Amino acid sequence: MPYETLHATPTPEVYAALRVGAGLSAKSAEAAARGLPNTLFAVQILHGGEPIGMGRVIGDGGTAFQVVDIAVLPAHQGQGLGKRIMGEIAAWLRANVPETGYVSLLADVPADALYAQFGFVHTAPRTLGMAWKR
Repeated sequence: MPYETLHATPTPEVYAALRVGAGLSAKSAEAAARGLPNTLFAVQILHGGEPIGMGRVIGDGGTAFQVVDIAVLPAHQGQGLGKRIMGEIAAWLRANVPETGYVSLLADVPADALYAQFGFVHTAPRTLGMAWKR
């Protein structure tokens, strides 16, 4: 059965299931419902009509963009689907990010090797990723 590409933001239910299913941290239904409508670009990979992978771009649409939620369910990993998701995102970035726009992502190792194929580079030691802890 072939994989299909869909340029659409996932529903909160699909989003939550893909995040947890792919081993990413869970997000509450409230967080998903509030955040997903602010998506600048989203891609989903479907198998038999069911979403099995996703990726999103968020940001202000002009100065700052962040690639987030790259996820593929384990049963479908190792088939180039993460690369397919990133290819769709990279094409959107090339077409939509102004010359002075800043595009970032936080990469877990070894996924940084995937992102490097699309022009992402390590910023350390000049800059370090940081996260606010509640």
